[in-house]
Amino acid sequence: MVAVGGCRCQPGHQPARGDKACQACPKGSYKALAGNTPCSPCPARSQASDSAAFVCPCLGGFYRASSDPPEAPCTGPPSAPQELWFEVQGSALMLHWRLPQELGGRGDLLFNVVCRVCDGRQEPGAGGAGGACRHCPDEVHFDPRQRGLTESRVLVGGLRAHVPYILEVQAVNGVSELSPDPPQAAAINVSTSHAVPSAVPVVHQVSRASDSITVSWPQPDQANGNILDYQLRYYDQAEDESHSFTLTSETNMATVTQLSPGHIYGFQVRARTAAGHGPYGGKVYFQTLPQGELSTQLPERLSLVIGSILGALAFLLLVAITVLAVVFQRKRRGTGYTERLQQHSSPGLGVKYYIDPSTYEDPCQAIREFAREVDPAYIKIEEVIGAGSFGEVRRGRLQPRGRREQAVAIQALWTGGAESLQMAFLGQAAVLGQFQHPNILRLEGVVTKSRPLMVLTELMELGPLDSFLRQREGQFSSLQLVAMQRGVAAAMQYLSSFAFVHRALSARSVLVNSHLVCKVARLGHSPQGPSCMLRWAAPEVIAHGKHTTSSDVWSFGIVMWEVMSYGERPYWDMSDQEVLNAIEQEFRLPPPPGCPPGLHLLMLDTWQKDRTQRPHFDQLVAAFDKMIRKPDTLQAGGSSGDRPSQALLNPVALDFSSLDSPQAWLSAIGLECYQDTFSRCGLCTFSDVARLSLEDLPALGITLAGHQKKLLHNVQLLQRHLRQPGSVEV
Repeated sequence: MVAVGGCRCQPGHQPARGDKACQACPKGSYKALAGNTPCSPCPARSQASDSAAFVCPCLGGFYRASSDPPEAPCTGPPSAPQELWFEVQGSALMLHWRLPQELGGRGDLLFNVVCRVCDGRQEPGAGGAGGACRHCPDEVHFDPRQRGLTESRVLVGGLRAHVPYILEVQAVNGVSELSPDPPQAAAINVSTSHAVPSAVPVVHQVSRASDSITVSWPQPDQANGNILDYQLRYYDQAEDESHSFTLTSETNMATVTQLSPGHIYGFQVRARTAAGHGPYGGKVYFQTLPQGELSTQLPERLSLVIGSILGALAFLLLVAITVLAVVFQRKRRGTGYTERLQQHSSPGLGVKYYIDPSTYEDPCQAIREFAREVDPAYIKIEEVIGAGSFGEVRRGRLQPRGRREQAVAIQALWTGGAESLQMAFLGQAAVLGQFQHPNILRLEGVVTKSRPLMVLTELMELGPLDSFLRQREGQFSSLQLVAMQRGVAAAMQYLSSFAFVHRALSARSVLVNSHLVCKVARLGHSPQGPSCMLRWAAPEVIAHGKHTTSSDVWSFGIVMWEVMSYGERPYWDMSDQEVLNAIEQEFRLPPPPGCPPGLHLLMLDTWQKDRTQRPHFDQLVAAFDKMIRKPDTLQAGGSSGDRPSQALLNPVALDFSSLDSPQAWLSAIGLECYQDTFSRCGLCTFSDVARLSLEDLPALGITLAGHQKKLLHNVQLLQRHLRQPGSVEV
């Protein structure tokens, strides 16, 4: 066509060179509108096989939506969503998936969910084979909606228990309806049946490096069959949670690699049996090491805490007190750290040495070697949260330049204190700075170059373990309480691996858990006299002051008893002499209410009179791991072996035939102080006494928890005796 004057070339044509004539667009190009502009090459995934094209047809399998302009490239439908998984939430479930690998070249991706119920269980995508299928009834609903989803998750509610459903997630975009093929989809069999495993309770860190994290986890509380494998889900906290990754492990441990240095990652695990995947457990977060720092291989795994991460913070304080309870006494002036270390080191043996800060002539030298100096400008001090050995403890925020803000506990020592007090205050930080274990309170830094002096540690939000347990008495399963004890044992094993120069930390054996009955602050420990520590001390410590790892094991056994009794005071209100006499006569604490037999037998192992017969901490950790993996072992009675055969307060030698009155009975069980009370209240026969209950005791003036437990225990024995044939009522 010839363009004359103001005429323009028609669509599919462009001006010819050198004259006013128009020529057809060559093959492979097009022109959509009239005008004198040149033809354009065909957009991606389209081709003009003839000349004079005003639009380029799409190649096979690619399309243009009605809203797409001619210059838009041709696009295709997306591929199927990836990695469907679900979390059961009662009668509902949360269905998740990852984005398709291929988006078809478009950005208008949407998802549709198709729900079917089949008469016979069948593999997803098997069509009608294996049983007739029908759409789910209207009672099944979807939140936020069933079609046109923009996010990669949907809550499916209204599901019936024990009914097998097939959920299919379709990926669609603006050209899916132009394709003769159905949308690409991924499907999964789901059910709200309780036959699948319960949630994996927690994930804990084994080790970490700048580009990897190794994690481990316990078996679910209810496995409901043989665990075939576990699926670990993880994602970078800095990114959207939908951009998560998964890996499968046949064991309860996995190493995640190719991570970014210094990043925080979230982790969840679920178990799979022949019935399918169980729900994911709660999220936990671990951080890789910053670039350049050496890999940290923890000798033991982090404590297993069932339920919540906040619960973990509560019991981690338990072992933190192990370190904070040290009483610093200056023993002698010493030489430099390097020289002292050389005197005690065994090159090549991998021995870790603890250096007593009190051996430094200048305590600031110990601080410089073991603690990080913090600029006060980076510290924000907030409200008072407690009182420590050196004054008030406050909550605060620490945010050094270029680093993430974190909550800390701050204790300050104001001017005017004696030099010895300053040395003890700084020595506290020098002790903490030598230990790196997830179950020991972490030192975040110190302020020594300005006043006031400050020690900053990680913040334990829930406070001491004793109050935490007492406030939640009866709320944990035996397996959860075992997990708490396992965490303490792991930290004690770590401490026992140190060679303690000058044995400055030998007192830890009796102080490990005295905070349960003694006044304890967040950054210090102030035992109320010797009797407060005696209840945790091994016999050889009491008799000869001999502290060893074996005496630590004895003390740890008392910790176990405290945890299982929800913070009860060991030996209740018994006097020091009564405690000493009972231990010498081979009496031991009885199992707390609800304590599994296997766990009490482990306590008795730690209370062997011969310290060489007590287990080591690595054996205790292994025993706890076995209980966590195989909960049925908690109920195993086992063999008594060489354990003490008499349980404290269990009057195995009580001869009822020799007792002629409740007064004599009270004397026999060591509660003669209530004889007058019994007489005054008309408790004159054994039948009267046998009818006593816990509610009756306060009216009798019996308010001490230890006396109540002791009396009720013996009332039960009395009831048993009265039911025996031939028993004589008095």
